[in-house]
Amino acid sequence: MERESMEFDVLIVGAGPAGLSAACKIRQLSESTGKDISVCVVEKGSEVGAHILSGAVFEPTALNELFPDWKEKGAPLNTEVTGDDIYYMTSEEKAIKVPGFAVPKTMHNEGNYIISLGNLCRWLAEQAEGMGAEIYPGFAAAEILYNEDGSVKGIATGDMGIAADGSQKDSYMPGMELHAKYTLFSEGCRGHLGKQLIEKFDLAAGKDPQHYGIGIKELWKINPEKHSQGKVVHSTGWPLAENGAFGGGFLYHIEDDQVALGLITDLCYDNPYLSPFEEFNRFKTHPIIKDFLEGGERISYGARAIVKGGLQSLPKMTFPGGLLIGCDAGTLNFAKIKGSHTAMKSGMLAAEAVHQAITEQERANDDLTEYTEAFNNSWLYKELHQQRNFGPAQHKWGNLIGSAYAFVDINIFNGNLPWTFQDQKADHAKMKPAAESKKITYPKPDGKLTFDRLASVFLSNTNHEEDQPCHLTLKDPALPIRDNLPTFDEPAQRYCPAGVYEVVENEDGSKRFQINGQNCVHCKTCDIKDPAQNIVWVTPEGFGGPNYPNM
Repeated sequence: MERESMEFDVLIVGAGPAGLSAACKIRQLSESTGKDISVCVVEKGSEVGAHILSGAVFEPTALNELFPDWKEKGAPLNTEVTGDDIYYMTSEEKAIKVPGFAVPKTMHNEGNYIISLGNLCRWLAEQAEGMGAEIYPGFAAAEILYNEDGSVKGIATGDMGIAADGSQKDSYMPGMELHAKYTLFSEGCRGHLGKQLIEKFDLAAGKDPQHYGIGIKELWKINPEKHSQGKVVHSTGWPLAENGAFGGGFLYHIEDDQVALGLITDLCYDNPYLSPFEEFNRFKTHPIIKDFLEGGERISYGARAIVKGGLQSLPKMTFPGGLLIGCDAGTLNFAKIKGSHTAMKSGMLAAEAVHQAITEQERANDDLTEYTEAFNNSWLYKELHQQRNFGPAQHKWGNLIGSAYAFVDINIFNGNLPWTFQDQKADHAKMKPAAESKKITYPKPDGKLTFDRLASVFLSNTNHEEDQPCHLTLKDPALPIRDNLPTFDEPAQRYCPAGVYEVVENEDGSKRFQINGQNCVHCKTCDIKDPAQNIVWVTPEGFGGPNYPNM
């Protein structure tokens, strides 16, 4: 079968906060100017929001600009922050509460909301569709299409009904080609196509490597007597610091006697025996967290990598025929422990650039350099510049001293100190050999407060069509056993939060690397942290992956 094709003015890959904000803004501009342009959004999840996972404390700055009447329109911002507690956990039993005056001002949350980012995206999709945007969930953008001059022409969605051996099943259906004057890539952290664009157009030239963390999150229903709607708790130190790693935890009291809790582990850690999933299990046993959870019920689980490199790692965002926006461009502001508003703003700026180029200048498939100028003149750039040294300071001196530096830098000098720290070693390159590392023995889960990976993945509602090519590909299939196992004790067994990777012993005593692709929650950690960069995450069939309800 030949692929069918459809033409649009603007094509958006990914229905996250950046992509949907772009769609909404384009349609608003079409209505206000009378110069109509068509917009299509494709989303690999089974529905908008199915793959969205975030803390999330939400700063409404961009939403106020996009929809000043969002309250009247029923945006799902139901829980305003009522108070902040920040702890430095010194051990498995003890913690020091950090006084508010000693906290970097960017981490105060007055006027912010605790939300489900997935539900906000569902609401944004409703607004976009109501204004005429076309949104297609369940269609995974699998391939970038190029014009003869090398500019981006659009994307092709993945073929459906391909068997694991590559043959066509009875249900085979070829993908669709979607062509556009401009294509906006907003795939989220470590986008499969975004990676290709960065390499093809050398968008990361002169930049630090991008840096990442993995966020593991659960929702719990807790005892109403322990619940304090609007309360925000953040922590750093134990358990990660005990094993030489960086990151921090959170516990947010949302509506309906629920709390959202999670642990973010910086993926710059060097011990191959460290397991972010097991560190999260340990985090839940600290009295500060445990006291809230005891007697409660775990109702959801998920994991997602997050961008945290900051301005130093921000790639060039424009190329002939399109833009990188949102997490793809690394525009999240990790120093504020929130970044959805910055992703939204990047999408809104992109919308203004493409709408003007198409309607006022009749342009197409060229390099929208004016987007960079608009970005550099926006509050988004100012915010990223102010906090550009937060992440590198954490890596340089650790959470305690790094946070102290951030307080001085941000609270006293407003981020205007005349230097910019660099962190030029990629996360995957920081792994030390197992022989030089301390082996970590983690306690077994108790099934009440701590759980195993498979029970957790079950709560993520993850599913993939079984008979399809594995979307977790290996450049060299022999490398995991030949190189990673003797050198690093194959860390994929531990850094994956879903039990995808196993080293299995065969009957003859030899070992093989087993990939349980069905379990994959699309966090992208393997694509980031594999020390040989041998694992390449590619998109599976549409509809596959987690199905998060309120994450």
